[in-house]
Amino acid sequence: MVLLPSLRVEAGSLPEGVLLPGDPGRAARIAERLEKPEELAKNREFHSYRGLWKGVPVGVISTGVGAPGAAICAEEAIRAGAKILIRVGTAGSLQDHVQDGHLVVALGAVRAEGTTPRLLPLEFPALSDPEVSAALWEEAKKMASDVHRGVVVTLDAFYRGVLDLGLDTYAQSGALAVEMECAAIFCVAQLRGAKAGAILAIDGDARRAALGDYNPHREVVQRAIDLEIGAALNALARLLKH
Repeated sequence: MVLLPSLRVEAGSLPEGVLLPGDPGRAARIAERLEKPEELAKNREFHSYRGLWKGVPVGVISTGVGAPGAAICAEEAIRAGAKILIRVGTAGSLQDHVQDGHLVVALGAVRAEGTTPRLLPLEFPALSDPEVSAALWEEAKKMASDVHRGVVVTLDAFYRGVLDLGLDTYAQSGALAVEMECAAIFCVAQLRGAKAGAILAIDGDARRAALGDYNPHREVVQRAIDLEIGAALNALARLLKH
């Protein structure tokens, strides 16, 4: 038995569709919704599960925080059998109309992180797969009334230091939200011939969070996470049945 080095799962042990939350606790939360859930492995931030959703095999793996771990997770998940990767995460808003508890389907991600420039030229865009993003959009609209879609920003830094993080510039450019993993997942999927998408629950205003005003543990955020999990599972089942 050969285990992949970081996920510690066997090649071929994952279903074709895998959800990628950042938080290991959220991975367990998703696995609890599955029929016949099975824990595959826990190593570092990577907690892996598989089970059934509406009779369709699906996997769940936590990526941890940031682009490096997300890239490793996506790479090894694909080696283990995944063909569709969906990030199920949280993000900070960059627009006044994108508010706490809303959902965002990411169509693409600004590559403001340090991992993907080592994988692809910066001129190459980090895009979600059109079929995956369309399925997420349609399923999210069934679950919630406040759903947006557009470009998000993947950024390494969370709290501001002496340098400006550039959030106002990204906001003026029309980016909806900022998070820490989408670009890495999108780029690795592009490189390895897989499909990827992302749905994000808004847990605060990123511009205020960068200054320390951040509390993601409110009920409005937890409700949004429950809704995005349902939308992502339904989208994955829909894509895998086609």
